[in-house]
Amino acid sequence: MDAQTEELFGRIERRNPGQPAFLQAVKEVLSSLGPVLERHPHYADERIIERLSEPDRIIVFRVEWLDDAGRVRLNRGYRVQMSSAIGPYKGGLRFHPSVDLDILKFLAFEQVLKCALTTLPMGGAKGGSDFDPKGRSDSEVRRFCQSFMTELFRHIGQFTDVPAGDIGVGLREIGYLFGQYKRITNEFSGVLTGKGVEWGGSYVRPEATGYGLVYFAEEMAATAGETLADKRCLVSGAGNVAQFTAKKLIEVGAKVLTMSDSDGFIHDPEGIDAEKLAWVFQLKNERRGRISEYPERFPGATYVPAAASGATLWSVPADCAFPCATQNELSEADAARLLANGVTLVAEGANMPTSPRGVARFLEAGVLYGPSKAANAGGVAVSGLEMSQDADHLSWSPEEVDRRLRLVMGTIHANVRQVAAEYGHPGNYVVGANIAGFVKVADAMMAEGVA
Repeated sequence: MDAQTEELFGRIERRNPGQPAFLQAVKEVLSSLGPVLERHPHYADERIIERLSEPDRIIVFRVEWLDDAGRVRLNRGYRVQMSSAIGPYKGGLRFHPSVDLDILKFLAFEQVLKCALTTLPMGGAKGGSDFDPKGRSDSEVRRFCQSFMTELFRHIGQFTDVPAGDIGVGLREIGYLFGQYKRITNEFSGVLTGKGVEWGGSYVRPEATGYGLVYFAEEMAATAGETLADKRCLVSGAGNVAQFTAKKLIEVGAKVLTMSDSDGFIHDPEGIDAEKLAWVFQLKNERRGRISEYPERFPGATYVPAAASGATLWSVPADCAFPCATQNELSEADAARLLANGVTLVAEGANMPTSPRGVARFLEAGVLYGPSKAANAGGVAVSGLEMSQDADHLSWSPEEVDRRLRLVMGTIHANVRQVAAEYGHPGNYVVGANIAGFVKVADAMMAEGVA
């Protein structure tokens, strides 16, 4: 960062002590904005960056619920409404023990720019709870979701704030949340996305983040005259994003070598084909099992526990890497291993999965590197398409939604590359994504004025 952006970051840092994930996200964006502030000094004069880094509001509330034994349980609920400059707040709900204000502010800040890149009129927000659905019965999850929505409902709405799912919040949770909202408000509206197709949802929404990630990676590869066919690919995670990233990679002819969960990772040198992936879908989505079971079913694979000394999924030789698990999962050392093993393309499915020094390694090496706010925008893009269908009381076919998703990801890719070149960093997707997203939101903020 130059002196001006260093000073700006210092002010933001002092206002947000003890929030490393949020500050990492802000610093990553600020590091790209020097040329923008030089060319458009009015953004600094109007303190756009500082205003954008301060949430419109933060809602924190108590969630009380009863477990199956009749004991009272207590969790904390959140909604961070970051910016509605270009549309209603949009962003997922995460149920996981790691959820805190720092994580949600980071995700909401990223969401603002990600939504801006989709070309759809959506702002940015994020929410959730430190509740862990893992190991809980359906009845316990239902009671928690109903209690959570009983407080949240007053802060959201079809034209105000439209949450979606995230880690720990899938179709089951969305159903319980939507049902409670409907009971309280006596209305059936598009207040949540990620709903079932039979009750207001969109086709391709579960697949959208993973499919969109691969579509973006295909666009990146094409700039080097390549395709993903026959490429050896590393995928981390085994949740929704990882599953559908692997599925689409297999469909385009790539060879998926790895998947993982919090316990460890599997390496299948023969490749995870469609039949094997179908078993992973069943394992994770129906049985809620662990990836360690994979070699028992497919003996050619190896399972490496997370506790294994020095073991890392990113040590497996490959051509492409798709980090799809969680933030900061890929360190500088991991980036160095990937580069040493010949990886030429990295596309992020999780939010901010690469550490700052890891990102620097990829950029210095000149590999094709797609940051999450551009590469994984397919999920929120199809959420936006679901909002459009709800507003018009329509349901598009899977083929139509997939066509629109491809168009959105292609548009994001073209826009990011064009902006990067315009500001003197051709081929740098980080600079292009940060500037393109920021300028769109900043211009809207300027137009709307200060209250």
